[in-house]
Amino acid sequence: MNKPDWIRIAPVTDIPVREGRAVKIGDLEVAIFNLGSDFVAIENRCPHKGGPLADGIVSTLGDSVTVTCPLHNWRVCIDTGAVRKPSAQNACVRTFAVRIKDGLVMISKAPAAAEQEAAA
Repeated sequence: MNKPDWIRIAPVTDIPVREGRAVKIGDLEVAIFNLGSDFVAIENRCPHKGGPLADGIVSTLGDSVTVTCPLHNWRVCIDTGAVRKPSAQNACVRTFAVRIKDGLVMISKAPAAAEQEAAA
């Protein structure tokens, strides 16, 4: 397995708690969220109609942290990328590994651990 290439995104202080920021990496747009104790990154495109997930509201739904798409209120789990509402949907967005180094948020374009496990 190849080691991921880490891409520096922003200082941790640039992303307020419980908010998201969109970043473009080549032709890929990623939403990075600050959960207070952790940062997570998902594809910045709702699977319904392509809404900008970075602009959505972060909240909890059961035991999951979700973001609500600002266009049509679909809720996406930001840890797994799975759509939680509407529950009948079997859709998801890609997730990305995130780490903090020297006060900087860094992401990898390689699949996050949850996606690697699901593919195995």
